[in-house]
Amino acid sequence: MSELKELTMPEVIKEINRLAKIKKERELNAKESAYREELKVLYLKYFRSGFEQQLKNTKVIDANGNDVTPSKLKKEGEKHDKQK
Repeated sequence: MSELKELTMPEVIKEINRLAKIKKERELNAKESAYREELKVLYLKYFRSGFEQQLKNTKVIDANGNDVTPSKLKKEGEKHDKQK
């Protein structure tokens, strides 16, 4: 999986799609199936990380323009800002 860590999200998606196309034509062999599973794990890791970053940068505003962001989310966002 070490070579997988160097793949970017678009590259991971491209590889997953390539294997999906192969799977439509024929059954994947054991090595391809294992590689596909590793790609899926890496994809989910990237997805969760991106989603978490999005949440940390989210601000909730009510109809009156007041910041009603939950305190836990504010704290996480502040931690994220300090790490930059």
